[in-house]
Amino acid sequence: MAGSWDGSYDPGSQSDDSHQFERFHVEPIYDSFVCPLTKQVMRDPVTLENGQTFEREAIEKWFKECRESGRKLVCPLTLKELKSTDLKPSIALRNTIEEWTARNEAAQLDMAHRSLNVGSPENDILLALKYVQHICQKSRSNKHLVRNAELIPMIVDMLKSSSRGVRCKALETLRVVVEEDADNKAILAEGDTVRTIVKLLSHELSKEREEAVSLLYELSKADALCEKIGSVNGAILILVGMTSSKSENVSTVEKADKTLQNLEKFENNVRQMAVNGRLQPLLTQLLEGPPETKLSMAAYLGELVLNIDVKVHVARTVGSSLIYIMKSGNMQSREAALKALNQISSSEASSKVLIEAGILPPLVKDLFTVGASQLPTRLKEVAATILANVVNSGYDFDAVSVGPDHETLVSEDIVHNLLQLISNTGPAIECKLLQILVGLTNSPTTVLNVVAAIKSSGATISLVQFIEAQQKDLRLASIKLLQNLSPYMGQELADALRGTAGQLGSLIKVISENIGITEEQSAAVGLLAQLPEMDLGLTRQMLDDGAFQLIYSRVVRIQQGETRGSRFVTPFLEGLVRVLARVTFALADEPGAIALCREHNLAALFIELLRSNGLDNIQMVSAMALENLSQESKNLTKLPELPKSGFCASIFPCFSNQPVITGLCRLHRGTCSLKDTFCLLEGQAVDKLVALLDHTNEKVVEASLAALSTLLEDGVDVEQGVAVLCDNEGIRPILDVLLEKKTEILRSRAVWAVERILRTDDIALEVSGDPNVSTALVDAFQHGDYHTRQIAERALKHVDKLPNFSGIFPNIS
Repeated sequence: MAGSWDGSYDPGSQSDDSHQFERFHVEPIYDSFVCPLTKQVMRDPVTLENGQTFEREAIEKWFKECRESGRKLVCPLTLKELKSTDLKPSIALRNTIEEWTARNEAAQLDMAHRSLNVGSPENDILLALKYVQHICQKSRSNKHLVRNAELIPMIVDMLKSSSRGVRCKALETLRVVVEEDADNKAILAEGDTVRTIVKLLSHELSKEREEAVSLLYELSKADALCEKIGSVNGAILILVGMTSSKSENVSTVEKADKTLQNLEKFENNVRQMAVNGRLQPLLTQLLEGPPETKLSMAAYLGELVLNIDVKVHVARTVGSSLIYIMKSGNMQSREAALKALNQISSSEASSKVLIEAGILPPLVKDLFTVGASQLPTRLKEVAATILANVVNSGYDFDAVSVGPDHETLVSEDIVHNLLQLISNTGPAIECKLLQILVGLTNSPTTVLNVVAAIKSSGATISLVQFIEAQQKDLRLASIKLLQNLSPYMGQELADALRGTAGQLGSLIKVISENIGITEEQSAAVGLLAQLPEMDLGLTRQMLDDGAFQLIYSRVVRIQQGETRGSRFVTPFLEGLVRVLARVTFALADEPGAIALCREHNLAALFIELLRSNGLDNIQMVSAMALENLSQESKNLTKLPELPKSGFCASIFPCFSNQPVITGLCRLHRGTCSLKDTFCLLEGQAVDKLVALLDHTNEKVVEASLAALSTLLEDGVDVEQGVAVLCDNEGIRPILDVLLEKKTEILRSRAVWAVERILRTDDIALEVSGDPNVSTALVDAFQHGDYHTRQIAERALKHVDKLPNFSGIFPNIS
């Protein structure tokens, strides 16, 4: 072949024109075949009146130029003037040239056939491929010659060449061969050719990739090949990726996009595009396709896993259409629409879009309708799931009508219907219905409506019973609902749990399970933490059941770092500490509570928890617990037993010596310890409580000040209590709390503590010179409640801002 074709020819050159191969002939070329003007073999020879022969197109162009320039019409070869420009077809010559061309092309195709094999030199292969392109571009009819010569399978084999140049040229050649030729495309549809092309498509940023996508685009114009391309694993994924690539050239991106547009004719391809992130074809068919296609697309949409942004886009695009199908379609269509809505409703943003599109009324209707048109149970579960998704979006549901009489989701009748449905369905739907109530009670604007409806329906006991459900999801939903209700129905829930049905034990079992920290455990302990601390019956039952020991062990394990990494650690620990603290509210009435606190040294634990920086609720609850424990200290302190006086000492007291007893508590005048009497002084807790007085959270400050105030109460040595505060630099922080007046509770507590502190003359004298303190006390005296005004009055007398009439009228009470 190289001997017949010019060896200097560069097959990779981009400047080769369509006549590159005209110079190469197997048979000798005759001069009469060549046009004198173009110097190329003629295709349509014509003869002038002087007998000279030219290519028709060339001589016509010559005549045109002569006329336009005003020159005489002359023969371009003899330059003699012509009388006529008539052109006579040279039919015999044309036929001869055609026969000669056919023989040459057949011979050249035969040479190409011999060159297109893996063992040939690369240059011969490239020349052969280029020649195939040439003859196909020269005449569309030549493509059948290539097909009949069985060259197409041989070109396909070149796609497996180790040479990138050969592979690129083979892809380019196949594109030329199949352009506008259905028969040639059909040959490429056979075997693994399309799979091979897709494989080359995956080569990143290479000429092969560009040629492969160009070939696939051409093939995708045939319906049969659309299915073939779509069936190749990864083909659509790669094409979708190319359309969103910022590194591809514009032409490649456009061809990939046009290829995908051609592939959209088939539903299976549309599904694959949707899976791989190109959703618009599916959405378009869902909106515009025939009924059976709409049904198919809706059903498939319900199976897709979508990210949040895509869910919002889908909701905006087809949400209204799906809602319409859900309302008016047959049961099969309604099922497909419900499943699709279930998929796209599972994000807050997309749920809001669906609410505004009107999803609530038909959903509520589907849930509550009974009779011939009611949904089957499996679809009611889907409807309940959608509603559960929607209500967790944080929307203002008391402003959205869901019924003919302008009812809302939190209208009493609607909530009653939900509660009734919960009692008459299976666990799967019960779980979703409870999740609906969880969503409605998450919002402060709707929770009170739900609470009122639950109370009026008497459903509390029924809801509490779900704590013992075997299904974990159902149990979790019920516990989360009860946790949301507990701030508003604490006593009702405590009464229900205090029974003998075992729900309290089930809650404790959930909390104590050694499985890390789950959402269920966090919700369970959160529920218990919200129940009234002063409910002594509940505390006694928890003591009898050993609940506090289990709670204590979990707190200790968390403190020791055994449980980490869970997003529920903080709320779980806060709940545990609050539940454990409730035992300190029963110290005066329940000996078992004192025994428990002593056995586990709870006072020491709560002191340690004061140092939980960043966990305000734990610090606040720990300070409250220490207040309760410290108030009991004066009752638990062991007072010393003085020896009895002798006979002489009883008659002559001056002969008796008062015994000196060491080791007694300064505050409680007896034997104290942190573990047995819960003494804050012995537990070195005072400085830690003082440190919390400048906390940014006023609730923590309130609790800490209340705990410190137990050092100044009746029943303890107040003067020593003041001394203890002085030793721990606590006086100034207490005065600062009074000055800041963050809350009315803080002012009241601070006034009480300051009045006790000012009973010490030295401090009163020093404070009397501080106008800010005086002003704060005057403000409390003028604007506080009755009790606070009385205490402020006494404090002002200590600093001589009010006269002390008791010294003048000692007998006046």
